[in-house]
Amino acid sequence: MKILRAALPLAIAVIVTLAIGSALTRQAPTEPPSTGLSRARVIEILEQGTADLGDRLQPYQIFQIEIEEGPYAGSRFVVEHGRRQVTIGDADVRPGEQVLVAISAAPDGRVEAFFADFVRIGPLAALLLLFVAAILIVSRGKGLRALVGILISLAIIGGFILPAILAGGDPVLVSILGGFVLMASTFYLIHGWTLKAHTAALATLAAMALTGVLAAVSVNAARLTGMGSEEALFLTQFAGAEIDVRGLLLASILVGALGVLDDLTINQISAVFELRQAKPDLPSRSLYRRAMVIGQDHIAATVNTLVLAYVGASLPLLLLFNLFQEPLLAALNRAAIAEEILRTLVGSIGLVAAVPIATALAAAVQRYRGHLPGWLGPEMLDVDRG
Repeated sequence: MKILRAALPLAIAVIVTLAIGSALTRQAPTEPPSTGLSRARVIEILEQGTADLGDRLQPYQIFQIEIEEGPYAGSRFVVEHGRRQVTIGDADVRPGEQVLVAISAAPDGRVEAFFADFVRIGPLAALLLLFVAAILIVSRGKGLRALVGILISLAIIGGFILPAILAGGDPVLVSILGGFVLMASTFYLIHGWTLKAHTAALATLAAMALTGVLAAVSVNAARLTGMGSEEALFLTQFAGAEIDVRGLLLASILVGALGVLDDLTINQISAVFELRQAKPDLPSRSLYRRAMVIGQDHIAATVNTLVLAYVGASLPLLLLFNLFQEPLLAALNRAAIAEEILRTLVGSIGLVAAVPIATALAAAVQRYRGHLPGWLGPEMLDVDRG
């Protein structure tokens, strides 16, 4: 009965969200453009050496491939890599390896294949299996529920958030709604139908709403349009629906902070609940004050993590501006840099605000838990008790 009580509202929320996303998908662009690439397997290396491209020397290879898919499946071609064009990295194609090639037909009817990229699905799949194994070995039951939560999160992002934005929906509203369902799913899967999960869901929603308002005010004040990246330019060019690019910038700020936000809120609420369990007679004000001491450490570590994550993602861009030795204020004023600064600052402020919000809600739940209705469930699961 407890499992059903926890799973039923969660399942209803996820199904309704995905159903809305499915309906919106019918309004979104239907057929994505084809990549024009075919998967092939390297049969043998015919020649390799060093090519002189005038201003540089680089290794090259000539190898034979066999196409594995599409209308040319089973056909063999000879492909050059690095002999006439500049390549990034060394030419290191190996027999038996899978590659992606572009196939084109010349006006005289001759068909040629050109190396495009390596197939990386195998290594990525192996890393994914290692990740799943590590989660299950270390966290066991909770790890399994966390993995299910990840699958639900990906389903909501791919099945609701993206289709809704492509269909012309308000990116901020879509992200808040989808993000709340996403985070609530994770909370209830891991912590069950408990006061702890309810408090975490409410605290996350409040922090998301505050972050959204702050992001909207900041983007308007800074006069950012959301066109500071090449991806935004491509999206406006190829998307079949009208995309609110500025709203998309706001949504990206919310989604970027969401992953850290749920961790911060649940940790802070757990601290409040554990403090109350250790000292049942602790007054609510003292409970809040002691929990905030723990929260200050959470803030320091989490904000630093968020800043480093954004800096790491923007490292090539920062190096490019540093290469041209542009004045600092001029570089900071550029849209691409300003967007990243705004993401970092707004996300960090939202995280800072989440700590007192989560602490106050958790302290209030502890104070009035004797007056709360029984259908809200127990305070926490037995496995969560220290």
